[in-house]
Amino acid sequence: MSDTKKNEALGKGGELHQHAASPEGRLTSNQGVAVSDDQNTLTVGPRGPQLLEDHLLREKITHFDHERIPERVVHARGYGAHGYFQAYESHAKLTKADFLQDPAVQTPVFVRFSTVAGSAGSPDAARDVRGFAVKFYTSEGNYDLVGNNIPVFFIQDAIKFPDLIHSVKPAPDRDFPQAQSAHDTFWDFVSLIPESMHMLMWVMSDRAIPRSFRMMEGFGVHTFRMINEQGDVTLVKFHWRPKLGTFSLVWDEAVVINGADPDFHRRDLWNAIESGDYPEWELCVQAFTEEEAAGFNFDVLDPTKLVPEELVPLTPLGKMVLNRNVDNFFAETEQVAFCPSHVVPGIDFSNDPLLQGRLFSYLDTQLSRLGSPNFHQIPINQPKCPISNFQRDGHMQTFVPTGRVANEPNTLDDGAPRECPKTGFSSAPVPEAGDKMRTRPESFADHYTQARQFYRSMLDVEQEHIAGGLAFELGKCKELKVRKRMLGHLKLIDEGLCEDVSKKLGMVGMADDIKPAAPVRDSEPSPALSQYKKAPQTLMGKKVGLLTTDGVDAKWLASLQKAVEEEGATLAIIAPAAGPFADSSGGEVTPDDFLDGAPSALFDCVVVAPTADDSAMLGKQQAAANWLRMAHGHLKVIGYTKAAESLLDDAGVPAEAGQGVVAVDGGFGDFIDWSKKHRVWDRP
Repeated sequence: MSDTKKNEALGKGGELHQHAASPEGRLTSNQGVAVSDDQNTLTVGPRGPQLLEDHLLREKITHFDHERIPERVVHARGYGAHGYFQAYESHAKLTKADFLQDPAVQTPVFVRFSTVAGSAGSPDAARDVRGFAVKFYTSEGNYDLVGNNIPVFFIQDAIKFPDLIHSVKPAPDRDFPQAQSAHDTFWDFVSLIPESMHMLMWVMSDRAIPRSFRMMEGFGVHTFRMINEQGDVTLVKFHWRPKLGTFSLVWDEAVVINGADPDFHRRDLWNAIESGDYPEWELCVQAFTEEEAAGFNFDVLDPTKLVPEELVPLTPLGKMVLNRNVDNFFAETEQVAFCPSHVVPGIDFSNDPLLQGRLFSYLDTQLSRLGSPNFHQIPINQPKCPISNFQRDGHMQTFVPTGRVANEPNTLDDGAPRECPKTGFSSAPVPEAGDKMRTRPESFADHYTQARQFYRSMLDVEQEHIAGGLAFELGKCKELKVRKRMLGHLKLIDEGLCEDVSKKLGMVGMADDIKPAAPVRDSEPSPALSQYKKAPQTLMGKKVGLLTTDGVDAKWLASLQKAVEEEGATLAIIAPAAGPFADSSGGEVTPDDFLDGAPSALFDCVVVAPTADDSAMLGKQQAAANWLRMAHGHLKVIGYTKAAESLLDDAGVPAEAGQGVVAVDGGFGDFIDWSKKHRVWDRP
């Protein structure tokens, strides 16, 4: 570098800036080598496997994996629990994986739920993708099913993952915003990557703000292979379906919760398990052949695409139950190490380019975060079957191998481990051929059809929430060019959506003209994509908030408690103050929380029942009126006693049974029936 160029590149402190080495504006590797293609990984043919020789991918991913110590770069905010998985029956026709054979066997599991973008100290209810990672401690070794609560992803190729996360993380010059995608760098990036459009529909929907981990779906995202004993190969997509149904928060509610209880999701999971209300999910797969996949109008190797359930129905495999909280958060939840490359015989990979990159990235991450190739010796990561190999030494070695031989083959150590051609892991013998290249297959080019299908499969209220989420996020972008570009993408997805968002932004008619790489097609709506078209009407697993005062009728309170518990829900008593008070019989009532510390956003539905004497006192507290207004605004069902009618008036909440504001003096039947609907969606 010339002295002139070097002086121009020097910062205020005299340091040489990283980008100064390429004055011509070329993108280079860390060795200064110009990069010809930063969009695609080197593969064998357009749909083939990635090559280990791709030094640009390895350098970029390795650097990214080692950026944070010791917190995870992504999925830092997580919470876990122990449990078991149990197959319904033998699935020998599908796979030889042992844990899917015997319905009498309970396979231990550890599950970690997480947000993606925020730090370990960020709030639970941020709008974000949720990680859904399951470690099966099988008799054949550990199997990690590392997925999300959304079945698709933002990008098609792992080489773009560092760019995606850098774009959504706090800006490097100012270190904010935290745990938010509502800023220019994220939307600038995704608006330049049309493949993100399908995922953006999911993230701007209510799916990105789940009610709880217990009411959240999980997906394996990628296409995997299953292999049976005869060598037959089947392609599969993994699904986790919660027993309680899939429910979400609304945005304004999530904002309040993040302030009132940033640990809302982890507290919910911990309390449910501690009380014996064990969360449960059903593991299902969509199973199809290579020939069937070739007939789909999308590519199953594209991680931005899903297989509609109407095209390939779900096949239930078994259930997972979480029944034990951790003993130590750091030792277990923080030190657990998930790797998509941890598979067992009977489960294999596809050439999904994002999956192929993850097979390298996760293992590399553990070497940095846990400091040693011996991370598998940490108790939470140890298989529950015997380990026997010739790997030795390394930082933090806790095993004590014996014998003089540490190589294979050998004839010096009788009884040493040997390969097991019959029972050991073997990859599916899939033929691969093609030129070495950096490109995307043409079958990956349609970025809008499934985004359109998702949006048009929603209920009207779900579509409103998507438009609201987009308007809020784009409204936080200061760059007009970013908004216009995104509006152009939305116009290709659905003109009505584009119009709604444009009106909210005050930018009608300002969408860029974007030409799609492939024609945008109309698909039949998929009802399975909507949360609320398939949501069960139930109170099970939910929380009812009761705002009451000293002297509450003891029999009435006991009756409400019984009615709530019979529905599988819990009742939380909220009082004006935190101390205990007496009911009408003189019995002591200890409130679960107090009015100023427990906004109604923390509950799925609410009841307000002051005594006649204390109603006026409660009415003088602005917090009481806000408690009711908030519940009404968040479309929650409200039960009230006659003594609470003046409070409803003060809060401006109309006592309309037809709008889910129900009298409960004479019983709780109507209140329960309304509450099973989750929200009063048609409330003005």
